Amino acid sequence: MPTKTIPVDQAVGMVLPHDITEIRQASDDDASFKGPAFKKGHIIKPEDVEHLRRLGKEHIYILSLDEDEIHENKAALLLAGALAGSGVTCAGKPDEGKLSLLAEHDGLLKVNSQALYEFNMLGEVMCATLHDNTPVKKGEQVAATRLIPLTSKKEVVDRAVAIAKKTEGILQVRQLRRAKAGLVITGNEVYHGRIKDAFEPVLREKLAKIGSRVKKVAFAPDDAKIIAAEIKACIAAGADLIVTSGGMSVDPDDVTRMGIAEAGATDIVYGTPVLPGAMFLVGRIGEIPVLGLPACGMFHRITIFDLILPRVLSGEKITRHDLASLGHGGLCRNCKNCTYPICGFGK
Repeated sequence: MPTKTIPVDQAVGMVLPHDITEIRQASDDDASFKGPAFKKGHIIKPEDVEHLRRLGKEHIYILSLDEDEIHENKAALLLAGALAGSGVTCAGKPDEGKLSLLAEHDGLLKVNSQALYEFNMLGEVMCATLHDNTPVKKGEQVAATRLIPLTSKKEVVDRAVAIAKKTEGILQVRQLRRAKAGLVITGNEVYHGRIKDAFEPVLREKLAKIGSRVKKVAFAPDDAKIIAAEIKACIAAGADLIVTSGGMSVDPDDVTRMGIAEAGATDIVYGTPVLPGAMFLVGRIGEIPVLGLPACGMFHRITIFDLILPRVLSGEKITRHDLASLGHGGLCRNCKNCTYPICGFGK
């Protein structure tokens, strides 16, 4: 910490070692304001004394750093540089000792939560992030970091940097590949024209929103062999993502799961602790992901599909462990005005 303080009226001509924040409530003559009234490096003038007192500053630090100490701004640059992995960049210079981290491109934010915990356990450093697996846009703030005291021992910052670098950056933003999806709409009622399909427009919109497109649409009755044949036909047509809709419940006519297996899918995981989406399925045919979407996809704006699709397109192979971990936060509140992903669903 700084080794000396002096009364503010004796500080004229001295250089401030840190930003001094001012908060003003809105009034008839002024808008609300929170920011630096005086920036680090400002030379204190006689007319500043009363302003500083109004901000509650009766004393000013005289900054004196030993060789083994580090200032908050330099620390912030080191911390942010270590935290930022692939797809994450630092936002310019520290502001009041804090430095933001931004997404370099659209994609899916990945946070190594265990390493983040170890980082924050050091006490004198901090990093706050958005949730792991949050979809983000280019330039969006994904995290912020700072040294909590004005100065600290370099050794603390070095330890924090080592923790972050050990994981090649605690934060990453993974780009999503642009998939060519094959949609297989199942169910006798749609196949025989008894009802109009409602899945295709929903799936087209969701895929387009994240930069993917529909390569082929096929319809199949509740027949596992025909479902398998249509899945294979989509792959033959160039689809590198298969999405089936319907036929995922325990009813005897619901045979989509069997059709997916008969098409050659492996690593199948069926059932999730997420609502809506408990009867969701994920698997692979070779390197092609297969997602089996239950009927909830027609009736709910956001489902398990929205949680898993970006992860699949970022290159993840979804396991039972991945799905089981979604139980905490896996209950959608079905808000009248949906704000996903700015909510707790899937977090």
